[in-house]
Amino acid sequence: MLHLGQFSHKDRTLLPSHKEFNVNFINNSISMLEKMGCPSQESEAITLAQEPMDTSCTPLRSPSAFIINTEIGAVLSVMRRNVRWGIQYIEDEDQIDRSLIKSFKEIRREVFSWQTQWHTINPILYLQPFLDVIQSDETSAPITGVALSSIYKFITLEVLHLNTVNVADALHKIIDAVTSCRFEVTDPASEEVVLVKILQVLLACMKNKASVKLSNQHVCDMVNTCFQIVHQASSKGELLQRIARQTLHELVRCIFSHLPNVATPHVNEKENGYISSKTEGATNLDMLAVKVDERIGHTKEFLTTEPYGVPCMVEIFQFLCSLLTAVENSRVGPGLRSNSLSYDEDVPLFSLGLINSVVELGGASLGQHPELLTLVENDLFHSLIQFGLSPSPLILSTVCSIVLNLYHLLRTKLKLQLEAFFSSVLMRIAQNKHGAKYQQQEVAMETIVDLCRQPMFIYEMYTNYDCDISCSNIFEDLVNLLSKSAFPVNTPLTAIHVLALEGLIAMTNCISEKITGNCEVQVSEHAVPDPENEPFWKVKCENYENPGCWVPYIHKTKHMKKKLSVGSDHFNTDPKKGLEFLQGMRMLPDTLDPVSVACFLRYTTGLDKILIGDYLGNHDRFNVDVLLEFAKTFDFHDMNLDIALRVFLETFRLPGEAQKIQRFVEAFADQFYEQSPDIFANKDAALLLSYSLILLNTDRHSPQVKKKMTEEDFIRNNRRINGGNDLPREYLSELYSSICENEIRMTPAQGAGVMTHDNWVGLLHKSRQTVPYIVCDSGEQINNEMFAILSGPTLAALSVVLDLVEQDDVLQTCIDGFLKVAKIAGCYQLDDVIDGLLVALSKFTNLLTPVSMEEPVFAFGNDTKAMKATIGVFTIANTYGDYIRSGWRNTVDCILTLHKLGLLPTRLATDTANDSDQIEDPGKSVLLSPPPPAVLASHSRKSSGLMGRFSDFLYYDMEKPAPQPSQEHLEAHKRAVETVKSCHVNNIFTESKFLQSDSLLNLTRALILSVGQNKNEEASVFCLELLITVTLNNRDRIMLLWENVFGYISNIVQSAVMPSTLVEKAVFGLIRICQRLLPYKENLTDDLIKSLQLILKLDARVADAYCEHITQEIMRLVKANARQIKSHLGWRTITSLVSITACHPEASDPGFQTLEFIMFEGTHLLPANFVLCVNAARQFAESRVGETSRSLKSLDLMSGSAICLVKWSRATSEGEEGEAADKVYQDIGEMWLRLLQSLKKVCLDPREEIRNHAVFTLQKCLTGLDGIHLEDEMWAQCFDLVVFTLASELLEIVQEKSTKEYRNMEGTAVLCVKLLLNVFLYSLPSLCRLVSFCKVWIGVLSCLERFMKVKIRGKTSDKIHEIVMELLKESLVVMKGNGILVESDSVGSDSFWQLTWLHVKNIAPNLQAEIFPVS
Repeated sequence: MLHLGQFSHKDRTLLPSHKEFNVNFINNSISMLEKMGCPSQESEAITLAQEPMDTSCTPLRSPSAFIINTEIGAVLSVMRRNVRWGIQYIEDEDQIDRSLIKSFKEIRREVFSWQTQWHTINPILYLQPFLDVIQSDETSAPITGVALSSIYKFITLEVLHLNTVNVADALHKIIDAVTSCRFEVTDPASEEVVLVKILQVLLACMKNKASVKLSNQHVCDMVNTCFQIVHQASSKGELLQRIARQTLHELVRCIFSHLPNVATPHVNEKENGYISSKTEGATNLDMLAVKVDERIGHTKEFLTTEPYGVPCMVEIFQFLCSLLTAVENSRVGPGLRSNSLSYDEDVPLFSLGLINSVVELGGASLGQHPELLTLVENDLFHSLIQFGLSPSPLILSTVCSIVLNLYHLLRTKLKLQLEAFFSSVLMRIAQNKHGAKYQQQEVAMETIVDLCRQPMFIYEMYTNYDCDISCSNIFEDLVNLLSKSAFPVNTPLTAIHVLALEGLIAMTNCISEKITGNCEVQVSEHAVPDPENEPFWKVKCENYENPGCWVPYIHKTKHMKKKLSVGSDHFNTDPKKGLEFLQGMRMLPDTLDPVSVACFLRYTTGLDKILIGDYLGNHDRFNVDVLLEFAKTFDFHDMNLDIALRVFLETFRLPGEAQKIQRFVEAFADQFYEQSPDIFANKDAALLLSYSLILLNTDRHSPQVKKKMTEEDFIRNNRRINGGNDLPREYLSELYSSICENEIRMTPAQGAGVMTHDNWVGLLHKSRQTVPYIVCDSGEQINNEMFAILSGPTLAALSVVLDLVEQDDVLQTCIDGFLKVAKIAGCYQLDDVIDGLLVALSKFTNLLTPVSMEEPVFAFGNDTKAMKATIGVFTIANTYGDYIRSGWRNTVDCILTLHKLGLLPTRLATDTANDSDQIEDPGKSVLLSPPPPAVLASHSRKSSGLMGRFSDFLYYDMEKPAPQPSQEHLEAHKRAVETVKSCHVNNIFTESKFLQSDSLLNLTRALILSVGQNKNEEASVFCLELLITVTLNNRDRIMLLWENVFGYISNIVQSAVMPSTLVEKAVFGLIRICQRLLPYKENLTDDLIKSLQLILKLDARVADAYCEHITQEIMRLVKANARQIKSHLGWRTITSLVSITACHPEASDPGFQTLEFIMFEGTHLLPANFVLCVNAARQFAESRVGETSRSLKSLDLMSGSAICLVKWSRATSEGEEGEAADKVYQDIGEMWLRLLQSLKKVCLDPREEIRNHAVFTLQKCLTGLDGIHLEDEMWAQCFDLVVFTLASELLEIVQEKSTKEYRNMEGTAVLCVKLLLNVFLYSLPSLCRLVSFCKVWIGVLSCLERFMKVKIRGKTSDKIHEIVMELLKESLVVMKGNGILVESDSVGSDSFWQLTWLHVKNIAPNLQAEIFPVS
């Protein structure tokens, strides 16, 4: 006979819970049931096999009495069979238990009479017979099974429901009966059916709505029974195993789904601050069931009959944790770790699955109940860390799932536990520091990536760990881990590499999604302030829930932590220098004190524990004081001595010298006694017992000690140490057991992240004092600091993976990662990151390598990676161009290659002006005629030069036609074109006006460098066009660019010795810049116009080639901007450019049109350009290029310019006075004189018409300017520099030059005589006031005398003679009439009168008598 409460524990082989059902096994089970003669059980077995989880049934509407009657009949019918022989009926019912049958018959007689008052009937009345059958030792398995089926039917059809009378007692009776079920085993199949029905009934009880009435004790009994069946099923059929395990899972789920509805009770704190459910000493899995039975049974006193709640859940959860502990202690020992499958996976997986159900259903409610939370913090997490290092990927996966759930639900309660799991399990396995298999690494990496995908995971890791002085840098370590894991080292790309990359991208996405529009404000707002003198161990946050408080707090602690990290490195090298360094960094006071040093050693991570022990163990007085203060930093309240000692010794390595050990133990004992005075009578007792524990630890765990100390020896050694009395034996026994089972390690564990028992105890102690877990609702305040850590490793990982991967989805993931990094970097204006992105990404475009392949466009169109990388480069350039610096160089190089391949638009970029304003270049621009696509063009090279073209012509018919491109080539070309089109390359330049100044400057420098280093003229011209376009689009910031742009154009122009497209683009580009900017930049007019002087420096051959078109553009410039040009320097440049065209056949017409536009009617004449324009007009007048009419027009322009002098003179007389007016008059006079001098030069022109017209014009300018204010002395200069000089030079020409060259000089001489005397008479009022008047007059007479004597064609001229006589006589009469020429009595040759007549007699001897007749 078997009793569920007294199962015999046999060796068992647990089958993996993930194995599928064996269909043959199920069929065999059904056949066995048929042979038993239990047809009613066949359908039940089939149902159980098909749906073991489904214990619910739709209630029937038949009255409960009929249901009960039916089940009574079923049980009686089975009882009447001869179960032992299977087919014979027993006629004598007396041989069967009459009491069982009698009770059924009694109920059957009365059941129908209860229908009218069913709600008042106690259900125990009709349940008891069934329960008696279940508990009877004499009933066989079939009978017990039918009774269990009846109970199951009553529960599922809600014969028993929440409102049933006395339902709680009824359920308790059922559970008591089922958990103590007895039956006679006839065959294995029947036994398994009964066990399945027991499971069904227990689960149905828990699923019934009335289950809320169950007590804690009964719930524990149900779980205990289910586990016993699970244990027993390991030696039975697989179907039973599956059902038993699934039922236990369902039972646990039902129980813990009730936890959120349970009110939080008030509980007392556990003794010693920890609750421990470790199954001590369990070394055999066969003992698990016994341990469980003892564990659930030993607490029956506190499990009352009240409705179940937290007490039973604590016991069940404690039991589940104990399963892990038992397996851990028995199978997962250090000695077995090397064998990856040295222990069975089944029990851990089963236990972990149950625990995961508890966590999933209990949810955050687990944290609201201290007993459950303590189990999670201590027992569960410790086991999770241990099992996380198991060699089984299945176990690791389950452990990681539990931790992921715990992080989501209880992370605020498990700060240090999560840190320990991340560092001791996940990162160790992911880095393969545990000798993990590839599958384990993949599971660990998947978990890390899943965590990184949680919205606030990385923010909380950075906030709670990286910014906590006493914690490790989890976020930074994860970033470095993922980055390194993405790097294939001498191996092909694997799933782990891609997973690691996905983790980095998930982190980047989290930061990117939190970016708001005011990133720049965030950067400045949260800048780290100068550290105050506040000790780092005293820095606190007023409110850990308010970002306004904790954000500045973590910035401060992170700043301190960085300094402490550097200081710890120095300390680990030399403790003295390390402390001095921290003093210099203001992390320790200038004068060291024991408290500050003790806190540094206590709370700083990364310190070498050996060096800490050596420093604290030093016998110097200061070091001793530091040790005492170090001990005071521990909180030993409510802690056992062994736990406290572990916590203390875990922070350093205990030195081996006896004196040092004594100082350490004394410091520890003093502090422990002060905090726990109720345990010991005095400090000596604590000291002696502490020494005794250290000795016991050495004795029990040292291999050199052969004879180990027994418990009695330990108790005997510690007699009467407590003030002459003995300590409680139980207390000492507990200490002895603790030391024996878990060694106090005196040396630090080897390897980073190794979690020993002492480390775990220290962690639990540390969790008491740790900073509260900060929940980050939003992370934009710390985005920039985190991105500074993330960007470099992410960029490196993206580059490596992109270099190796070929799959389209991974390629796109990499490109998206680049863009996400760019978005964040752009938000925080991290130009170095943006530059790094462009440098890295542009390498994958294959556009930076020389185009050496025959069909580069075809290769580009078939290279998905290159096309995606190209799109990425230009997306970054277009979107985040403000923050690009050196990265422009790579971008421009890519553009040049695309241009070389012929993949760019016909017109890549335009400036802000309309198309109608574009310069009409003499030849087609390279932009208007890009290179033909390589895939569509012949690859044969065309010869250049005359001979080459002649050769091509001769052999034209012999050339082979260009091959037609294949469909594959056409499709590749189409893909390439579409890719480049989607890049929107033109936007970089057309939208450059929106770039920040630094970025714009770097863009222009990149274009200049590319032009300078590119030997291909087409590419150079292309870059130059882009440079000019950028310049024109940024006219408001021209001064930022002008120096570089003009300097570069100047180099091109001055170095050119032959015409070329590059020089052409440079010259016309410069003119275009001036044309576009002059209307908007008046303050830059002089600089812009001055730049055109470059054109004057062109080599003669270059200038001649482009002169006409240059002049046309200068004309357009002047016509559009004449009013903006006001300086003499500007006009000198313009007139110089115009003047040099006077003798150029093609350029003279536009040049003269330009000059005419300036001078006509004096519209644009200014004092600044008057002389310049007159000189230019003189050059056109003297030029023989073109028709004579243009020279005449030039003279008219010169004559008309004199009107401006009159106008300026009148304006001065009306507005200016004094010295200012005199200065203006003087300037006007000088301009007038320069005009006369220019006209005088034209008066000597060999062409008669031009010469005569010039003389006429000169006379007009001398005598026809009424209103101009001239000083008297100015007329004397006029005669000396113009009139007399003209007469002299004209007479020389008449005498020396050929009449063929200078035709009809006689007429010109006549005109000159007229000019001479007319001007004299006109200026006579001014001249007569001069001291030098006599000199001028004598000069006039001398000129007339020379004209009288001149011979033309060998004889004197009558015309000249007549005009001289006539005009001389007129002049003398005028002078006589004005009283200038009067008779003088003076005797001598120096008098005006004498000198006059002396010269007149040489011209006209009789003229004196005629004018002054003798009376």
